[in-house]
Amino acid sequence: MHERGFRALTAAWAVSLVGDGVRVVALPLFTAASTRSPLAVSAVAVALTLPWLLVALPAGALVDRWRPRTVVVVAHWLRAGVTGVLALAVHTGHATVVVLCATAFVLTSAETFADSASQVLLVELAGPDLEAANGRFVTVETVGMDLAGPLAAAALFWWAPAACFALDAISFVAAAVLVSRVPDVAPDRSRGDLRGQLAEGAGFLLRTPGLRSLVVAVAITAFAAAAVNAMLALYSIQVLGLAEPVVPVLVVCMAAGALLGARVSSRLASRWGAGRVMVGFLALLGAAFALFGLTPWLAVAVVACVLFGVASAGWNVLSATRRQRLTPGPMMGRVTSAYRVLAWGLSPLGAGLAGPLAAATSLGAVYVVAGSVVGLTAILLARPLARS
Repeated sequence: MHERGFRALTAAWAVSLVGDGVRVVALPLFTAASTRSPLAVSAVAVALTLPWLLVALPAGALVDRWRPRTVVVVAHWLRAGVTGVLALAVHTGHATVVVLCATAFVLTSAETFADSASQVLLVELAGPDLEAANGRFVTVETVGMDLAGPLAAAALFWWAPAACFALDAISFVAAAVLVSRVPDVAPDRSRGDLRGQLAEGAGFLLRTPGLRSLVVAVAITAFAAAAVNAMLALYSIQVLGLAEPVVPVLVVCMAAGALLGARVSSRLASRWGAGRVMVGFLALLGAAFALFGLTPWLAVAVVACVLFGVASAGWNVLSATRRQRLTPGPMMGRVTSAYRVLAWGLSPLGAGLAGPLAAATSLGAVYVVAGSVVGLTAILLARPLARS
């Protein structure tokens, strides 16, 4: 492991994720509080996830051609500027649903480039010890995005919602400076047909059984999780009766569970096998979703959120490690992006259906349906995941 470079990359990731944690909580919370509409909340959630379907695939192929450090730095500066504009719009009262949707789409589009490039840097700097590296990154992600960020969002949203987005902009500036200190990786200098490279990445992904089963599992789970996340703020306010600044506490509960999940995942995998443990985490996630929607009590919601975190972090560590080990280094960017497109391509659909389903039935029904879908996925994919 390139320890100094890895520490710099981890520090940059941590800083940007704190800002992301503020925005990921504040954006749907601001939408829910200002509109009280499931359809508006759903529309913003769709805009936030749609770039993983439309932009991620070409982004990965381009990342394989460009220097990954430069890609991350440029993406951070772009997101800093866009988030700063959003802060100004919120402060001046011009943050309409259209503005929120457009901002969400641009921010995630830039993230697709930064994510693929960061994966290249991670694999190169981590060396053979990928489980430990991914465990550290999931821990950093949890502390920054799911713990420190939401706590900051709770305080800042109570004071001034615009301050949440201003802090996010500042975090991207700091992260860009930190990434500039990370050792760079030489890109793939082949300048073949871009469309052919895109097809090559997707083809490798679909031809590899271990990756194929991962894609199916993540696609279905991402569909359900997008619906769940889209309605979280509105469910917390209208069903659980939480005050708006208190809503991020549920995200903090998820973070506490995620820290545990990231910590124990590699140990459980060593004892029981990565595939079996991954299936167990999927089943646990489905049960937690259903529990959250079936029992609208705050104490039960807290327990369910902790289980969300345990299951999602454990799955993320083990699935990322499997994907990285099965992917050749020169193809990491395009395969990662193809994986994101195929795995997360259903996220906009899940977020888009959540609003109409909640409007037609209830907010709790969204969680019950999502939990049932994830639970059934764990049953149907248990064999291919366990033997891969």
